[in-house]
Parts: sequence; C-alpha cells; structure tokens
Amino acid sequence: MTDPVSVLHSTFGFPAFRGVQESVVSRVLAGERTLAVMPTGAGKSLCYQLPAVMLEGTCVVVSPLIALMHDQLRAAEAVGIRAATLTSVDENRAETRGRFLDGELDLLYVAPERASGSDFRDLLERGKLSLFAIDEAHCVSEWGHDFRPDYRLLRPLLDRFPDVPRLALTATADTHTRADILDQLGIPKDGLIVAGFDRPNIRYAISAKDNTTRQIADLIAEQPGPGIVYAQTRAATEKLAEALAKTGRPTRAYHAGLEPPIRAKNQADFVASEDMVIVATVAFGMGIDKPDVRFVAHAGLPKSIEAYYQETGRAGRDGDPAVAHLFWGAEDFAKARQRMNEVETARQPGERARLSALGALVETAGCRRKLLLAHFGDDAPDNCGNCDNCLNPPAATDATTVAQKFLSAVFRTGQSFGVGYIESILTGQSSERSLMNGHEALSVFGIVDGAEEAALIKPVARALLLKDALRANDFGGLEFGPAAKALLKGEAELSLIVPPKRERRRRGSAGGGANPIGDPLFEALRDKRRELAQEGKVPPYVIFHDSVLRDMAAMKPGSLSALGTISGVGERKLEAYGDAFLQVIREAA
Repeated sequence: MTDPVSVLHSTFGFPAFRGVQESVVSRVLAGERTLAVMPTGAGKSLCYQLPAVMLEGTCVVVSPLIALMHDQLRAAEAVGIRAATLTSVDENRAETRGRFLDGELDLLYVAPERASGSDFRDLLERGKLSLFAIDEAHCVSEWGHDFRPDYRLLRPLLDRFPDVPRLALTATADTHTRADILDQLGIPKDGLIVAGFDRPNIRYAISAKDNTTRQIADLIAEQPGPGIVYAQTRAATEKLAEALAKTGRPTRAYHAGLEPPIRAKNQADFVASEDMVIVATVAFGMGIDKPDVRFVAHAGLPKSIEAYYQETGRAGRDGDPAVAHLFWGAEDFAKARQRMNEVETARQPGERARLSALGALVETAGCRRKLLLAHFGDDAPDNCGNCDNCLNPPAATDATTVAQKFLSAVFRTGQSFGVGYIESILTGQSSERSLMNGHEALSVFGIVDGAEEAALIKPVARALLLKDALRANDFGGLEFGPAAKALLKGEAELSLIVPPKRERRRRGSAGGGANPIGDPLFEALRDKRRELAQEGKVPPYVIFHDSVLRDMAAMKPGSLSALGTISGVGERKLEAYGDAFLQVIREAA
C-alpha cells in the first residue's frame, strides 16, 4: 500500500492523522530532513513507525534509554511491525544483525553510544536504510535540559548516509534549543515543524508545602490509576514511598542507588500495573512509555520549566484526564540559589533565568497553563479552565506591611535566626531564648497585632525567600538578599496569593477516572485485558488503551468487522484479540 492513511488504519487502527502527524510523515516519505516538536501524547513515534512500514529498508531509531526502547519495541510488535533492539542487555544481538542484513526489520532501536561507533556504521553500510529517527532530540543541545554528549557524535553517522532522510523528535525545546538541534543534526530551518505544547487533558495545580507526605497521600486517595511522585533525593524517595504505602496503594521506590535487579523489577511492576504509585528521582521517566499514568506529583521544585513540562508530560499520554500537582517550599528556591554558585560563571545567567521562570509559575494568581505555554512561545487564552487558578481563583492581599515588619525583625535580631524564632518575636512570645538574647526589648517584639497579620507571617517568609529578599545561611538563619532593601524603603510591594480553602474530594473525582460512569461492561473488558496481558507478558495498555475499551462498551460491536471500526483496533490486534473481547460483550448482553 502506498497510501499513508490506509496504512494508518490497517496497522495502527486510526481513521485519520492527528495534529501535524500528516505533515511530518509526508516530509519523511518525500525524503526530507525534519525536526518535529510535538507535545507528549501527540503521537511522535507514529511519525517514524508508519514510514518504516511503507519504505523499503530499515528505520534506525536512536533512543536514549534501554527501557524506553524495550517499551517501544513491545508496542511496535503488538501492531505487527518487524522491530528489534540492539543494546548491551540483548542476548540476541547476532540474530538482530542478521535480520537487519537480510532486510527483515522495519525498525532497529539503538542507543546513541552504539550509533556513534564505527562498528555500527560498518554494519549499516552492509544493509539498506529507510530513515534515521532521533528520539528525544533535545539531548543533542547543550541548551537543552537533558544534554547527552553522545548525541553530539551522531552527525558523522548521519552524513555518511546523506540520501537517507532524518527525522528528529522532541517534546521539549525552546527557540534556542530548536535552533541548536537543527544545526547539530544538519536539518534545514524550513524543516522545523512545531505542533504546539498544550496538553489540555492535564490539570495543573501548584501548592505550597504543608506536610508534603499528607498532601501527596490526599492526592493519591483522590486519583485512581498509576501515578509518579518525583522526590529530590534518593533518601527522600525511599522515605516517601514507605509512608505512601500506608495509603493501601501498591507503592515502589526508584532511584539510581538501588540494586539493578530491584530497580528493574520496580520499573517493570509499575509499567504492568493499573494502580501502582512509584516514588522516584528524575532518573525515572524518560525511559517509560506508559500511556495510562493518571497523575504526576512533584514533592519539591523541578530544575527548570523545561524539566517540569517533560516530567508532568508523563501523565495522560493516552489523552484521558490526568493531574500534575507540584508542591514547593521556599527552601527549594534557597537551595537552588546555593547550587547556582557552584556552576561555572558563564552558565549562571541562564540558571537564574530558569529559577526566575519557576518562581513566576508557582506564585502567579493567573492561569498556570498560559504562563507555561508562553515560556515555549505558545499563545493561550487567559483562562484555560483546567488549572487550579482557573478552576478556583485565588485571592490576593497586600502583605507589604507584614513583610517590612518581618525584615525589620530579621535585621534587628542580627540576621542569624530562622522563621520560627522571628515569628515568635513578632508575635510577642516570651521564651528563655528571647530573654537571654535581650530581644524582648526590641521595638519589633510583639509588633504583629491580631490573628490576621499573624497568619500571614509564614506565607510572607516563604514569599520573601522566593523573591530573594531573604536567604538562608549555612546555619539555618535568615539574612538579607538583594531584594530586601526596596521592600524596607517602601520602593516595592509584596502581594500575597491566598489560595482558596481546599475541599477534600472523593476518590476518583479529580482526574475523571478510567470508568467515570461505572459501566460494568467496561470493567469486564478491563478484566479480560488484564488476563490477556498476563498471558502475553505485556503491560495491559499494549493490548488496548482504556479509551478503546470505553468505545467497545459504548458501541457493543457484534462482529469482528464492527470491532475493527473502533479507533485503535488495527488488523493485527483485531486478529489477536478480537474474538476474546467480542465474547465478553456477548456474555454481558
């Protein structure tokens, strides 16, 4: 077949292309060089898988992580694509080389380290190539947030085969990074296709930390389905996983310090699960192509807007409702500023800009999505209708006076004490410590009057740390930052966002749930999917996504031909699983 739409339907089960997929596929089939910037969940892999089926030869896919390659391999084989991986953990490497040389592979997945080697280049010269696909292409750029030096070594390989089209794919690249990718991979400027960055099915929410473990436990209670919780250290990962396991949900930890077999098992258990929570460092995620993640929580500040976008983008890849909730503390910004001093001078302006962008995101009273998309150059309406601020607008209060009182107390006590002690001075709480230091004689002792002002002290301290009006020293005491002077002199104001009172939601209400109307047929189809997945030793989503099962439950097809009209049911899956699901539908009638 030479018609891409026919192949799209017969192989992948989709009636039509989505977004810019058709434009990207058309360029590839025409032999053009292309960089496609597409949001996670927009179907990037289809942009090289479909041409790989149509073109003569093998498409070589460069991918950064072995786990990601194996996930993509399972998905490709499930729709009948002839695919293989050539990695250090594969025991069938000789067989894979033979299949490539015999022209029996549509897709060959390799890591950049192998792709840039002379042995691999020699292998490719003995076979026939249809396409080079460079996944996670932002890794080639030093401006990107996941720079991988081995990606920089790919250009000689690509140039060795100048007539083979090349397709670079990424979900996260700002204007500067895009230009660098084009340059590094030899793609012309007119080969850039940007699909936009919006993920409308993700509900963004951001909260100040207030017992983070309890906050995340509440989120888990509301959210059925698999979820990822990002913690900032290995120790925090294990501690949080242990605490969250008490919620009753299956929970695992993941970080680079775990023994490889344990780490691999925890990842495999999560990929196969329909309700597991995995608590991980940022080492986890890029290698996961799991479409049914229903929530991503951050138990601390990500390192940049780009990292935040990519990490939250692991939720809702199947298009169903999902939640991304970030919990931040002023100490996160203080630590980030301390780390900034450790990077080379030339990189510090860029790091400051990244931190400033994060600060704007967490403290805005406006639409989170609008601010997030604006960072990548996308326009968005003032109200997205699917972030915490748009769904439940916060109030703002002028906290300048309380901020001045707090800064005065920090100064008059010698810039040596933490938030708790300063609060006790401001509210006039006598203690041995305040008596011994002579601080009860200060003009700031008891200067905060009334419960309303007292309630603002901790949020004000957090805001002052965020704005760099205050900094924490090595001993936990507070000292002035560069923004303190303007506030004290009345040359700047501090407006404080007061979040609305949070109402506890019932389980499953926040993200819509897999079965929002409680259809028993849908649950029966899910049970059958689970049974088939266990038999085939693949994750349930490889068989069918929840959306496909919902369509089956709604349409109740009575024949294989009727089942084949449902989006996501291609010929291979219809042949492999059709009868089993039709039997479930007949039994429920």
